[in-house]
Amino acid sequence: MIGTAAPTARSWQKAVADLSGGWRSRELWAHLAWQDIRQRYRRSLLGPIWITLSMAVTAIALGVLYAGLFGNELSVQLPYILVGFIVWGFISGCISEGSDVFIANEGLIKQLPAPLSVHVYRLVWRQILFFGHNMIVYLVMLLIFPQPLNWASLTAIPAFVLLAVNGAWVALLLGIVTTRFRDLAPITQSVVQLLFFMTPIVWIYQDLLNSANPTIASRARLVEFNPLLHFLEIIRQPLLGQEQHLRHWIVVLVITVVGWALTLVALRRYRARVSYWV
Repeated sequence: MIGTAAPTARSWQKAVADLSGGWRSRELWAHLAWQDIRQRYRRSLLGPIWITLSMAVTAIALGVLYAGLFGNELSVQLPYILVGFIVWGFISGCISEGSDVFIANEGLIKQLPAPLSVHVYRLVWRQILFFGHNMIVYLVMLLIFPQPLNWASLTAIPAFVLLAVNGAWVALLLGIVTTRFRDLAPITQSVVQLLFFMTPIVWIYQDLLNSANPTIASRARLVEFNPLLHFLEIIRQPLLGQEQHLRHWIVVLVITVVGWALTLVALRRYRARVSYWV
């Protein structure tokens, strides 16, 4: 019994050490993330602002379209879609790039003696930088369509911290699995596209829930089973000055605990094999 328990204890320690060691290397992954952005927009006049402009134009176009389709005021539909796009950009980035995080860093993994989590932290930090750029559009939107913000709106800060913490375990777990099973990477990309339409980003969930048609209202309640709804709402509701609901926070906290537990198990068992799989 002692002979089998000792390696297990050591493997857990190595998994935790990988995460803590990666965090201590934040100067490395922060620099690499910034270099990723600079390299992607090299010789570009506006740099990453192009992402912000592209997102803003798409949100405005869809805001005008869906405001007409659902009969909502543009001042209601556009901020809803805009904030939804900003949050979705972070979520989809962590999922899509997370499925490729170790494969894309094959050279560094084989040549640089660093914890695996360094590449995940690098990815999440890069997405945080993009999120910060996109928030510029939100600030401009507040000037055009002021929202009833209050002190409760500051809960968007811990909500985003929770989102980033979940983005880390999603990228780490997906990265391990898709490195072993390469066919899952394109499948993940397709699932992300499908989730965009299944998540209330461009359509207002509450409107469908309060629909006079009981069939539409009952089907709208099924969206509660979509975990991305809850991650969206804990940020979108405070940013739009709306009433917040405790159930969204409870679901997010439960997913955070369960997700990290599963990720630690996967990291403990397969961390040493990733360098052979890439």
